[in-house]
Order: sequence, then C-alpha cells, then structure tokens
Amino acid sequence: MEVKVVSNEKELTDAFNVRKKVFVDEQKVPEEEEIDQFEEAAAHFILYQNGEPAGAGRFRLVDDLGKVERICVLASQRGTGAGKAIMNKIEQHAKSQGIKALKLNAQTHAIPFYNNLGYEVISDEFLDAGIPHKTMKKSI
Repeated sequence: MEVKVVSNEKELTDAFNVRKKVFVDEQKVPEEEEIDQFEEAAAHFILYQNGEPAGAGRFRLVDDLGKVERICVLASQRGTGAGKAIMNKIEQHAKSQGIKALKLNAQTHAIPFYNNLGYEVISDEFLDAGIPHKTMKKSI
C-alpha cells in the first residue's frame, strides 16, 4: 500500500476515478457536486494497492486550518488500513506546511473512524449532498 501526493495527470485521473466510484456510483452524489471549484486549489492524494488506485483524498487551506476532504476507499479495500494511511499522509503534508489543526466534514457513519484518529465532533449534524455529516477537528 502506497499513498502519494498527486504529482501528475495520471495520478490525478486515478484519484478522480476512485472518488467517482465511491461518491457518485456508490453513494449517488451528483457528479457536479463531487468535482467542484476547489479542485485546483487543493493538494490531492492517491492510494495504490498493488499498483492499482484504491483510495483518494484532498487537502486545502481554509481560514488558517487544514481542511481534509473527499477521503474515500474502494469497497474492496475497506478495513485494510487504507483510510488511515491516506489520513496519515495528509497529516504529514499539513505538518510540513506548518499547519497546527485540521478539520473535516465526516459522514456520520464514519465518525468512529475519525474519532480513532483523534478527531472530535465540533458541530451539529447537517446534510451535504443529501448525506448526514458533522464537522470534526484535530490539533496536530
């Protein structure tokens, strides 16, 4: 398992393809909401398992905080540590930029996953793309 900061078009296409499979195909998020105006401002991450794209995420700065977004792992790779590997790589990236805290909007079913990584819920529940979420934050 290898997580990389996206550095070329192939890796970016791989990341977008994983995101499409998870969010658009599996979770029925409208494609126009999944790919948004923040893509160019974000650092993108791709996880490869045996050379095949299996997970993705992105990171950007919002109000002096690092914002973790679009974390996803293909169904066949869930439970393998892939999500944790992506989050660890994003946290390393954020620390290297001097970021002191991260936030994310977690789908409510994923809150235990993020709790285990040290994130705490800081908001009430809200809907994003019709899916219940809560905002979470972590100091790094």
